[in-house]
Amino acid sequence: MDESDKRIGIIGIVITDLNCTAEINQIVHEYSFLIVGRMGIPYRERGVSVISLIVDGSNDDISALTGKLGRVAGATVKSMVTKK
Repeated sequence: MDESDKRIGIIGIVITDLNCTAEINQIVHEYSFLIVGRMGIPYRERGVSVISLIVDGSNDDISALTGKLGRVAGATVKSMVTKK
């Protein structure tokens, strides 16, 4: 893949049902080739966990990852990618 086709992005995940954590982790592992960094914070006072992913890859790959994560019940996912 040409470097000019790659984008840097941020994916934010808020987990409201901790029972979905294993599924989230499996998807993140499947797309680990895109992930530059990951930060997870258990926000106990609110009963949620927040995960941020820094990704670098094609728009299609980043969209596929975001789409799979977004279909997990118990999680809310938003993403932002750089322009070309």
